[in-house]
Amino acid sequence: MDESNFINFGAGPTQLPKQVLEEIQSEMLSYENIGISIVEMSHRSTEYGELNKRAQETLRSLLNIPSNYKVLFVPGGGQGAFSAIPINLIGKTGSADYLVTGTWSKIAAEEAKKYGNINIAVKLDTTGSIPDPKTWKLDPNASYVFYCDNDTIDGVEFPFVPDTNNAPLVVDMCSNLLTKQIDVSKFGVIFAATQKNLGTAGIAVIIIRDDLLGYAAGYCPSILNFTLLNQYNSILNTPPIFPIYVTSKIVEWVKQNGGLVTMESQCREKSNLIYQVIDNLKDFYYTPVDKNVRSRINIPFRIGGSDGDEELEKIFLEEAKKENMIDLKGHRLVGGIRVSLYNAITIENVKKLVAFMIYFKDKYGNQ
Repeated sequence: MDESNFINFGAGPTQLPKQVLEEIQSEMLSYENIGISIVEMSHRSTEYGELNKRAQETLRSLLNIPSNYKVLFVPGGGQGAFSAIPINLIGKTGSADYLVTGTWSKIAAEEAKKYGNINIAVKLDTTGSIPDPKTWKLDPNASYVFYCDNDTIDGVEFPFVPDTNNAPLVVDMCSNLLTKQIDVSKFGVIFAATQKNLGTAGIAVIIIRDDLLGYAAGYCPSILNFTLLNQYNSILNTPPIFPIYVTSKIVEWVKQNGGLVTMESQCREKSNLIYQVIDNLKDFYYTPVDKNVRSRINIPFRIGGSDGDEELEKIFLEEAKKENMIDLKGHRLVGGIRVSLYNAITIENVKKLVAFMIYFKDKYGNQ
């Protein structure tokens, strides 16, 4: 196997653009020719200050972030944000609404219960759908309304921005930030772990409207306190410099390669290619997700029927790996197969997988 040509369809950490990896490689021994590596550089140096600023400014430009929003780099990734959000926001009224439409919003809600009264405004008996907003039971006194825009495990993505009756909207965009154009002004907080479309693991990017600062609980750890982090420009302590450096490279790569318009178009094209195979060969491939909320980013499916043939799925994974396509195994909670289509996955990568899926069905579909 030629390891240089592997296609990583993993849900995160995942494939990064080759151009970005080559740039990182070229700078590893001496960042911008200063004589030391990025992983040796002081967070108090002029060079890091410029890197921090450039990463924020490029992200602001890509997303057209209004001036009354702050951009923070916060340790702990998505899981850390699940704690940081209620600790920083729930003190406004003591309660919050959570739209539980998948595994990750359920985990976020369970974490938030440690810090205040959590109203489960939407609760699903089974995954794969989003209930009609008319059935939601929102609390008019909620400090915020939380939802996960795209669930990497269940393959459900919101096709609309929820109406919260003026309560600040907090959205988990860990897996689909930078894959589409969004109106930042519709949200109170947007957060995303970086190991999907933004780089490598280690931090979460938090985009927060400035009127939501100042509500952190007294017990909030300083390192998760959004107000403090904003005051120190995300350099309260020694920040995870390398993940922030990779994020700066990724956002610049997105900007150079057509921005969000191009990323959104390619994302739609890539996911459509996979769904066409699933729908055309539905006697062999099965996805439990309603068509109107199918994720463009993470596509879970079973092989051999709705319950899946685990032995056949194992063979699928083994044969795909022989073709240099890896990390297609479904999440341990649901099993099956999962294809993740982050921005660094190319259309050519997807066409190779599509051809393999058709070949696999022809080989094993009649057994």
